[in-house]
Amino acid sequence: QGQLVESGGGLVQAGGSLRLSCAASGRTLSSYTMGWFRQAPGKEREFVATISRTGDRTNYADSVKGRFTISRDNAKKTVYLQMNSLKPEDTAVYYCAAKYYLLAATLKYDYQYDTWGQGTQVPVSS
Repeated sequence: QGQLVESGGGLVQAGGSLRLSCAASGRTLSSYTMGWFRQAPGKEREFVATISRTGDRTNYADSVKGRFTISRDNAKKTVYLQMNSLKPEDTAVYYCAAKYYLLAATLKYDYQYDTWGQGTQVPVSS
């Protein structure tokens, strides 16, 4: 089945940038739609961004549109989330998710994914 391992989280000041990585093992990443979700303290998990298996289609939550960019390198089996202009309200644990999906489509809902990473924390200080 394989694993997803996130990295790149850490404390950052408001206005700063971070790049999260999600490394996949034991799978051909090019067959998977990938997504990033986040969960802030005391809140439900929410959608952040998704990218189709071919990388030509992306979709973002309104709250991050224009600030975050999702990308992938299938040869390196890695998906990235570039986060710019971070705000305190971006503070959350960020999760990577995968879904075997041969259509070149994006998926916005967490129930559509069946493999999750362990998460990486991103605290944004004001």
